Amino acid sequence: MYLIEDLLTSKNAVSLRDGFGKGLLEVGQENHNVWVVTADVQESTRVNWFAEKFPQRFVQIGIAEQNMAGVAAGIALCGKIAFMSAFAAFSPGRNWDQIRVSICYTNANVKIHASHNGISVGQDGATHQALEDIAMLRALPNMIIIVPCDVEEARKAVKAITNRFGPAYIRTSREKVITFTTEKTPFEIGKANVYREGKDAAIFACGLEVYESLKAAEQLSKEGIECAVIDCHTIKPIDHDCILEWAKKTKLLISVEEHQIYGGLGGAIAEVLSEEQTGAILKRHGIHDTFCESGDAKDLMRKYKLDANGIVEFVKEALKSIP
Repeated sequence: MYLIEDLLTSKNAVSLRDGFGKGLLEVGQENHNVWVVTADVQESTRVNWFAEKFPQRFVQIGIAEQNMAGVAAGIALCGKIAFMSAFAAFSPGRNWDQIRVSICYTNANVKIHASHNGISVGQDGATHQALEDIAMLRALPNMIIIVPCDVEEARKAVKAITNRFGPAYIRTSREKVITFTTEKTPFEIGKANVYREGKDAAIFACGLEVYESLKAAEQLSKEGIECAVIDCHTIKPIDHDCILEWAKKTKLLISVEEHQIYGGLGGAIAEVLSEEQTGAILKRHGIHDTFCESGDAKDLMRKYKLDANGIVEFVKEALKSIP
C-alpha cells in the first residue's frame, strides 16, 4: 500500500481546483511553452494564479466555451501546450463538437480542465451538476481522462499531462476534500493506486469518492468486512491489469463515482471484465440515471448515498450477491 495520511487525524481539507492551480503555476514556471485559455472563470478555476504570473501567456476568451476550444487548439497547433479551463457543465457540456473536431481529430496538445462537476456543486442545481462529462469524452480518440482524489494528486496530474503529448481532460471538484496523499505517493497516468488491501471486496473509486471509500472501508472493517480501496484516478487509459488482479482476488468489484453509472468509471471497468472470464461480479455505484437536486453539497452526497455511510450500505447490499 502507498503512503497516505492518517484519515482520522488529517484536517487539511482543500478544493481540488487549488491543486490544479498550483500544478499549472509549476509547469508554467518550468516550461515557457505552456499557455492558458479560460472562459471568464479564472478565479473560480484558479487559473488567475497563472495569469498574474504569466500574463503574456494567458488568454481571456469571455463566456464563449466553443471559441475557447478553437483558440486552445490553434495555440497548440502552433507548437505550444495549451490548457483551457472552465466549468464542466459548459466544457465539455457546451463545446463537445469543438473538442472532438478541433482538438481530438487533430490530436492537438490541449489539456482540458473542468471544475465544478458532480452533485458536490450543490446549490447550483441540476443544470450545473455535470454528471455526464466523463462519458462524453471517453469515446473520443486520443483523449486521456484523469479524476484526481485530492489537491496533491491534482497537482501531480497537471504535471503528468503536461509531459505527455496529446489531448487530456482533468476533472476537479469545487468541494473541499481532505488531503491524504503526500508528495511521496506515486502518480502515473494509467496506473491505479491501491490504498487499502481487503479480501471481501475491492472498491474502485475516483475523485472525492476515494476519500469517502476509505472512510467506508474503515467502518466496514469494524464489522469484519475487509475491503480493498483503489484510487482509479485515470479513467482512460484504464488500468486493465489492476482490475483483473482484483477480480481474481476478491470476486466482487465495486465502482464508486460522482458521475452517472453509465459511461464513467463503472462502465470502463465493466468493459474490461466483459473481455475476460474472471467470474467476478461488478456493482456500480454513482448517480443512477437521474438528474439531481439543488442543496448543500454534504446533504446531496448523503441523499444520493455517495458519502461514506452510503457506500457502507451499498457494499453490504452488494455482498449479498456473492454466492
